[in-house]
Amino acid sequence: LELYYDRGNHHEFVSLVKDLARPGEFTQSQTFDFEFTHVEKPYESYTGQNVKLRYFLRATVSRRLNDVVKEMDIVVHTLSTYPELNSSIKMEVGIEDCLHIEFEYNKSKYHLKDVIVGKIYFLLVRIKIKHMEIDIIKRETTGTGPNVYHENDTIAKYEIMDGAPVRGESIPIRLFLAGYELTPTMRDINKKFSVRYYLNLVLIDEEERRYFKQQEVVLWRKGDIVRKSMSHQAAIASQRFEGTSSHTEAKTPSQPAENNSRQ
Repeated sequence: LELYYDRGNHHEFVSLVKDLARPGEFTQSQTFDFEFTHVEKPYESYTGQNVKLRYFLRATVSRRLNDVVKEMDIVVHTLSTYPELNSSIKMEVGIEDCLHIEFEYNKSKYHLKDVIVGKIYFLLVRIKIKHMEIDIIKRETTGTGPNVYHENDTIAKYEIMDGAPVRGESIPIRLFLAGYELTPTMRDINKKFSVRYYLNLVLIDEEERRYFKQQEVVLWRKGDIVRKSMSHQAAIASQRFEGTSSHTEAKTPSQPAENNSRQ
């Protein structure tokens, strides 16, 4: 883990070492097999504005004068499943006697290839609005205590309206995330940095004044679903059925067939 403002200090959170050869001389090309089993990889690889989290293999040949070192980076992705709680986001925003809108996003947690679906409803419009957009903002936070650095990066700008809305108008939102370079949300990684994402609703009037409302959303990386073939599933079902039939035929009068089928 490397913090750019603290160059030269690397923070290790995983370190495994294996000796591949005893001291001696190399007189010809040699191959050394190695294996690291059940390696804990708690965080996803990440390269940001002020921080880099990397996994790598390092081979070192120790010599009297200077060592020979070679590194090879490995990319690690953290896969997740569907979150149990994923409620919609409903909020109101406005300026007294000038503007009042309601907006809604269908979920609060999205996977990296997901689609953000929502709508914006205008309850009161007394400002001449000419443009409205949604921005995806990535906020990278590094450091602790008084030495905290925030870096905001606008990942995407998505126009959802061009022109003046009227009272009672509803604007739909459909934003595809697959086309943008996103990472999962990362919170307090190794107590060194965090990465959070926000949807920023921006309205611009004819005098170029900007009105905006931010809402945090959680992003996660969906794992691929491994589906077994139908023939394999049919074979398993057939075996279960044959096993149930044999148990049913051998049951005693005092044993129900249902219990036998579970044995």
